[in-house]
Amino acid sequence: MTFEELPLANPLQRAIRAANYEKPTPIQEKAIPSLLDGKDLLGIAQTGTGKTAAFALPILQRLLDSGKFRSPKTCRALILLPTRELAIQVEECFRLYAKFTAISTACIFGGVSDVSQKRNLMRGIDVLVATPGRLLDLITQKAISLKNLEFFVLDEADRMLDMGFIHDIRKVVSMLPNSRQNLFFSATMPQNISDLAATILRPNPVRVEVAPQSTPIERIYQELYRIDKRRKGALLKELLCSHEDMKKVLVFTRTKHGADKVVRVLEKAKIKSAAIHGNKSQNRRQEALGNFKTEQIRVLVATDIAARGIDVDDVSHVFNYDLPNEPETFVHRIGRTARAGKDGVAISFCAPDEEEDLRNIEKLTRVKIPEGDQSIYDKLPPPQKETPESEARNNRGRVPKRSGEEVKRSNQENKNQWKKQKGFFKPQKQQEQQEQKTVSTSAIAEDLNHRKIGKNRPGSRARRRMREEAARQAQMEKGLSKN
Repeated sequence: MTFEELPLANPLQRAIRAANYEKPTPIQEKAIPSLLDGKDLLGIAQTGTGKTAAFALPILQRLLDSGKFRSPKTCRALILLPTRELAIQVEECFRLYAKFTAISTACIFGGVSDVSQKRNLMRGIDVLVATPGRLLDLITQKAISLKNLEFFVLDEADRMLDMGFIHDIRKVVSMLPNSRQNLFFSATMPQNISDLAATILRPNPVRVEVAPQSTPIERIYQELYRIDKRRKGALLKELLCSHEDMKKVLVFTRTKHGADKVVRVLEKAKIKSAAIHGNKSQNRRQEALGNFKTEQIRVLVATDIAARGIDVDDVSHVFNYDLPNEPETFVHRIGRTARAGKDGVAISFCAPDEEEDLRNIEKLTRVKIPEGDQSIYDKLPPPQKETPESEARNNRGRVPKRSGEEVKRSNQENKNQWKKQKGFFKPQKQQEQQEQKTVSTSAIAEDLNHRKIGKNRPGSRARRRMREEAARQAQMEKGLSKN
């Protein structure tokens, strides 16, 4: 099947030809006809399989067929995504496919000013791509309404739940009109994702599954290097310097600190690179991503928050500098390469304390990752002995496993801290002050007993009156004696 055989309008066919699309991918071939018929769809597809075009093209076609016009401060199609980068790229795809039509698109996300976003929503939007937090914020400000919504797409649903967006998703769904077409996409389908899909989709949706769940794309060639943490930077630098074919490289780290550290190592080797993570401003992140797309920099270092938000063509290599804690994240990482029918390479570094993560990844993907070229180790500096300080520094970002006694002790400490905040018992400082006060009081009492001073000793005023009375008596006696 070719795109020309699909029942799409001439403006959409023209945009498809301009994008050099020839044959639809499996998910596009299975999803587009069902979506054109107005059916709800549950799509299970790994990243890089063409999901965006699979739901964007039929939505644009149905918007053209409806003949309706957008109303102020409303949208007709809503695509909900977990990250800012992914939202921007999906909106760019909609704009690409709709450039020969009058359909309007907009993208809203947090981390930037909402002034321009509210201005774009003023006249109404046909296709709105949004992240959950900013969407709810603008709905609260009455800058956008979902009353006229016709199409709702929840993409990367499993990532949404991993990032804690479940409550925001439910709030958004509760605001949607009952008459709408629903599209639900996820790379994995555990029980909690299935339960969420059941609350959004209408009964008996079309189910499209183009690959086994959490299975890496077969076109990705994988390699594994077992290396201690302190020599990972040297290994990465050596691989990049010895392989000129690594022209567009993505490196994934576990922590933001680790991403910045990798960039410093590469800069010393005069390898152009940049980091993208949550601590970077939106402008800096967009600048780094834009430079990577235009090949002004060779290496882009990212954390897992960007694992599904980076959609860059022709990524030749993906490095797992740190293995992820969750095996599913590994699939999303390496899925940044081998896109649009091309081949790719994924190289993973495994430190001794990451062996368990490696076993979980191979168990999930059912693929034994082969060892890389062993001769590369001869070019690296000899391993150094780990110190307690270096081990603590290397373990940053990883939660160590704790014994049962440690868990109980931690729970008791948390409980005591909560009791202190609620005032169930006095803090230690107040207890010490109370004890000091008690000691000083008892010392005074002992001193009074030592002086044999009774409890009913007269006060200063009584003593003064007594002295005055004694003086008058003495004066009277003196006067009588003179007489």
